[in-house]
Amino acid sequence: MTATLGALGWLALVVMFGAVVPVVPTGAAVSGAAALAAHQQPLTVALVVLAGAVGAYVGDLATYLVLGWGGERIARRLRWLREPQRLDRVSARVREGRVSMLLVSRLIPGGRVPVLLAAAVTGLTRRRFAVANAPATVAWSALYAAIGVVGRAVFPQPWQSVAAAILLVLLVSQLVSWVHRRRAAPVRPPATP
Repeated sequence: MTATLGALGWLALVVMFGAVVPVVPTGAAVSGAAALAAHQQPLTVALVVLAGAVGAYVGDLATYLVLGWGGERIARRLRWLREPQRLDRVSARVREGRVSMLLVSRLIPGGRVPVLLAAAVTGLTRRRFAVANAPATVAWSALYAAIGVVGRAVFPQPWQSVAAAILLVLLVSQLVSWVHRRRAAPVRPPATP
């Protein structure tokens, strides 16, 4: 049991670090841990969801606080926020659909930090952010844990299900990123002779 708690603590730390430094594949970490937990002790999957959610929540809160402190300067340096209308649109979306916007931002690769920045810059209070982010991080962690459990159901060996879960998360992330880029690409009118 001590080893399990230690592993869950490490998972929470990895996810927290990945929430602050967005290059760490936190979804893959949760999926792999859930796949391994499902092979060894299926009830531990709930603890994996909890550890992933706690790590994501604390990391998001730290990122939000840092962005709130220096957000205005950061926002003006980012190309996509230089237009005041764009920042206003993102800010309105954050205020209107706090939980859904925070959840969607976690699922789109590279989407979380801009949404956190918009929330911090536009004055979404810490309390509102803290309340809205809790269900978003739990849903995110549960989704990625479910991917790991599916990997466990398909593959008989723990290493196979962990590898499949990580590969599936990476493929889905790339697909979502590609679709997001395609939707955001400007439509160019056809050239006239």
